[in-house]
Amino acid sequence: MSRRGLFGALGAGALGAGVGAAAVFGSDVAVQAATGNFPAAASATPFFGRHQAGITTASQDRLYFAAFDVADGMDRAGLIQLLKEWTNASARMTQGLGAGTEPVSAGDYEAPPEDTGEALGLSPAGLTITVGFGPSLFKDAAGRDRFGIAGRRPAALVDLPAFPGEDLIAGSSNGDLCVQACSDDPQVAVHAIRNLSRIAFGRAVMRWSQLGFGRTSSTTRAQVTARNLFGFKDGTSNLKAEDTELVNRWVWAGREGDWMRDGSYLTVRKIQMRIETWDHQTLSDQEATIGRTKPQGAPLSGGTEYSALNFHAKGQGGPLIPTDAHVRLAHPTANGGAQLLRRGYNFADGNDDLGRMNAGLFFAAYQRDPRTQFIPVQTRLASSDALNEYTVHVGSGIFAIPPGVERGSYLGAPLFA
Repeated sequence: MSRRGLFGALGAGALGAGVGAAAVFGSDVAVQAATGNFPAAASATPFFGRHQAGITTASQDRLYFAAFDVADGMDRAGLIQLLKEWTNASARMTQGLGAGTEPVSAGDYEAPPEDTGEALGLSPAGLTITVGFGPSLFKDAAGRDRFGIAGRRPAALVDLPAFPGEDLIAGSSNGDLCVQACSDDPQVAVHAIRNLSRIAFGRAVMRWSQLGFGRTSSTTRAQVTARNLFGFKDGTSNLKAEDTELVNRWVWAGREGDWMRDGSYLTVRKIQMRIETWDHQTLSDQEATIGRTKPQGAPLSGGTEYSALNFHAKGQGGPLIPTDAHVRLAHPTANGGAQLLRRGYNFADGNDDLGRMNAGLFFAAYQRDPRTQFIPVQTRLASSDALNEYTVHVGSGIFAIPPGVERGSYLGAPLFA
């Protein structure tokens, strides 16, 4: 029996035996969730709002991303109930409270605690929890419309095409649901995913996950540009929350009035870096590959980090910014003006059998329409980016990120209206 089938078999019992279901959503925490009347907490990010937090929110330092598959046998009502319970728990945890209504010390000693406890005494450290829906939630690989929502799959939620040079691992790609937990405390982020996974037991199983550290993009002007594991500043020209007009144009989706209004689309890529090969390249080769200087992050065409890139500037050997440099091929002028809001993170997952680092970049980008943003940009990069010699894409996913949650509602409610 498959993992999905196993958890599907468990699901009926879990729903009837007290994962929390209607009792939890009808309890005091539901009243708190509806009113937003949680106790004040240090470093808390508001959960309720027009957009989900964790998109234009100032990028935190740590990430725990997880994709889930909904169990066989789950129906529409069960999925909605799971999203309601996730909403309750997320609203609490982002405010520094436990995932359940009972403190660990006051719970029933004959039952599992409603919170796993490892975040006791910790502040939320800016925790945001962002939830999305994958293409397979609308229609699975067998063509089944399990939840009666196939007709509401957004046109922009396309299956990503195969890109040249990628070597995707099926077990590290896709998923029915995704959860992005970001915090400045790694234990807080892990606690959030762990408890949402615990709540989902018997109804959804984790398909794959990724821990990230050291944000590689700044999403507000107050943040300095961070560095990736190649040692270069990453995301100098990233969209910023303060760029309201650009954010409205390139990030927020569904302005025509459908259920995705005020939502966004998330594309994620796990990019493994060939660290050892890169580390033995000359500084001049590294800078030519990127198109910027390594210490300051300035364009090779001159200036400082935030100087405009001059793609027409030439030196004795040709263009100062090579024609296959990453910054040239990724620049909006090479992609019909398309921009992305990136929220990437470094990762280091040990080593392989040859002693090489299994490390790289967990790329995450929010956008209004992947068909006109991520897909054409990645197609261009995959074809001729000099950086391809040092990277390989091993994981992938695309998700519709529904709008923010109104008080008294739940994550993704417009989809099921």
